Amino acid sequence: MTQQAPDNILVVDDEENMRFLIRETLAAQNYEIETAGGGAQAMELIRNKDYGCVIMDVRMAGMDGLQTLAEIKKLRPDLPVIMMTAFGSRKIALQAIQEGAYDYFTKPFDINEMRVVVKRAMEKKTLERENEKLRRQLAVAGGDTRLVGRSQAMAEVLLFIDRVAGNDLTVLIQGPSGTGKELAATVIHEKSLRAHMPLIKMNCAAIPETLLESELFGHEKGAFTGAGARKIGKFEAAHGGTLFLDEIGDMSLVTQAKLLRVLEEHAFERVGGTETIRVDIRIIAATNQDLARAVAEKRFREDLFFRLNVLPVSMPPLYDRVEDIPLLVEHFLVEARERYGAGVRRMSSESMRLLMDYRWPGNVRELANVLQRAAVIAQGELITPDCLPAQIRGAVPQQEQDGKPHAPFDGSLQEVIDNMVQTTEKKLIQEALDSTDWSRTKTARMLKICRKSLHNKMKKYGLLEQDAEPESD
Repeated sequence: MTQQAPDNILVVDDEENMRFLIRETLAAQNYEIETAGGGAQAMELIRNKDYGCVIMDVRMAGMDGLQTLAEIKKLRPDLPVIMMTAFGSRKIALQAIQEGAYDYFTKPFDINEMRVVVKRAMEKKTLERENEKLRRQLAVAGGDTRLVGRSQAMAEVLLFIDRVAGNDLTVLIQGPSGTGKELAATVIHEKSLRAHMPLIKMNCAAIPETLLESELFGHEKGAFTGAGARKIGKFEAAHGGTLFLDEIGDMSLVTQAKLLRVLEEHAFERVGGTETIRVDIRIIAATNQDLARAVAEKRFREDLFFRLNVLPVSMPPLYDRVEDIPLLVEHFLVEARERYGAGVRRMSSESMRLLMDYRWPGNVRELANVLQRAAVIAQGELITPDCLPAQIRGAVPQQEQDGKPHAPFDGSLQEVIDNMVQTTEKKLIQEALDSTDWSRTKTARMLKICRKSLHNKMKKYGLLEQDAEPESD
């Protein structure tokens, strides 16, 4: 049976002198230290005992550190692993972070730095145990109710968020504008061990470059013209919690270099100051840009990209999750009733079809805005097509844009049938009108209905604006 020994630390290195040095350094901090001379021996120990964390060298004879890390993550995915690398091996260290390592430090290492990293890792393990039951209670089946969707694309996002929220690794959220990147960041924070600490948000694109450094790191009084008092920056304000850096792709290369230093050292100085300030924060970054391409084009630092892209989350555009539109509509209509006192209850079948045919360049944000407007101007409980913007009423059907059939209306069976019948009926009437040069007499005869019935259907489907033949033909 696995023993529970959260104060145990396993040190893995094929150099006996290094194992001895680390053991003596950490034993003074009242940790119980065990050692292993290689990856295979380490795995044997981990299979039979629970450790608070593992400290392991990357370069070892036989089973190296990265191979051992992969095996540890399979066996004990929540076990924090701290990697040791030689000076100048940053790429290997970043690779280890991407593959699940908690943190790293370089050799020859600074003893105080090592103690801080180990302390954070051990606290993480303890907090995970203490909060495991609470996290289960807070988790909502299928994900957070604010991230609405049943599509495969959203199911994958929600599952990934649930998996990554409980650790401290950096998250990079990418996706087009309006897909919910900030909301995803908020949910990750609220599901994390830092939920009781602050979530500080900052839009990097909204702040002039000359002020960005001050906003991030703060400044001392007199640091520059207009600095009349000391100011605490976002990093300092987020201590113990989470810092969300939105639109990070708009950050200049100069500021990127300064940000990289903070991510690596967990320390910085205020603008105009000399005091080194250490922080314990989790970083969540977001961008609507393709950062891999930005790296290739030398607009974004490669080392910073690797530091941020540890846990990548991709938010899908709305046109890739059309089947979620009815669910989103219901969500936003409920919100409109609560926020604005709107009396609307549902969409007409034709209105829903128009929403599902539209391409949504502004994604979920655009859909929310459209529904807020429609809910306010609608007469009664039903949103009809005239409540929707002109560009949506004239939308090209989704299947004609990309060759894919749009998802059916997510209502009752009768509503689905009514929607399909009306869509087909409108198409047949329009084709018949076109074939008779819009002669109502000939069209009615072709469709085997009376002229009055044809006129009413043309009016219903908005087909009276054409240069149709007069009633007396």
